[in-house]
Amino acid sequence: MPSPVPSDEPLPQPILGPPASIAMFLVATIEPGGEPVVREVLSSLAGLVRAVGFPSPDGGLTCTTGIGSDAWDRLLGGPRPAGLHPFRELAGPRHHAPATPGDLFFHIRAARPDLCFALAAELVRRLGRTVTVRDEVQAFSYFDSRNLLGFVDGTENPVGPAAAEAALVGAEDPAFRGGSYALVQKYLHDVDAWEALAVEAQEKVVGRTKLTNLELDAPGSHRDVNTVTGPDGAELEILRSAMPFGRPGHGEFGTYFVAYARTPEVPEAMLRRMFLGGPDAGPDPLLDYSRAVTGSLFFVPPTGFLESLAP
Repeated sequence: MPSPVPSDEPLPQPILGPPASIAMFLVATIEPGGEPVVREVLSSLAGLVRAVGFPSPDGGLTCTTGIGSDAWDRLLGGPRPAGLHPFRELAGPRHHAPATPGDLFFHIRAARPDLCFALAAELVRRLGRTVTVRDEVQAFSYFDSRNLLGFVDGTENPVGPAAAEAALVGAEDPAFRGGSYALVQKYLHDVDAWEALAVEAQEKVVGRTKLTNLELDAPGSHRDVNTVTGPDGAELEILRSAMPFGRPGHGEFGTYFVAYARTPEVPEAMLRRMFLGGPDAGPDPLLDYSRAVTGSLFFVPPTGFLESLAP
């Protein structure tokens, strides 16, 4: 499948590809003095991915890496991406989107769990005590691209050139062209309360039919609240990369949500509608059954930017 990015553009990290069957998500903070080791690991990450994935060419192993606002100056200094800032906590009358620590974000994807595990293990080994892993999630595709609430996820994602337009920084910030912003949240679901609802009630919350994934005319639904338009009335898009995860023995059922966007303003506008509400919509009724437990914002530089960090 040809890349939707023109050949003369900086090569983005692998955020535009199709969804994978398996993913691992790592969020880490950098310990004082650990910056040189982290820079060296980031600069050699592309080679590490190739080495781990080489024996399994059909495994589709990739790794997308983001850097948080507080870590940017410590690691790199110099110019900053125009929209990079710490995740903005949201505290509404009913729902809370917490801000949690995160200097580094790794989104590892493959068709097989052993490839994700092998890369994550080697990555953590190389970083060693220079970082503290704050969150580690192993995620998976679930039936027909459904979340653990039983509904198809990611239906609204743009594809092809539209995906690149929505997710990749352009001429508005030329020094970071080809990069992207990753807004990351982990949600835990109250599956028992959700399953106590009739299917018709679930559909009104989500704004889609459960079996066929067709849109419903449901003002105030999750789909309605997450639709954000610009001044011209056109819908503003992001590239969603949400995957289910869980530990049934611990009563843990969740969704790991990543929004890749050209500017963080778009997913942040969605979150404000979801958690705080507004004059025309919100808060999101799905939050009565899904609780955000993490929140971080990262910048995902182009591939060449990371490779330039080599000492």
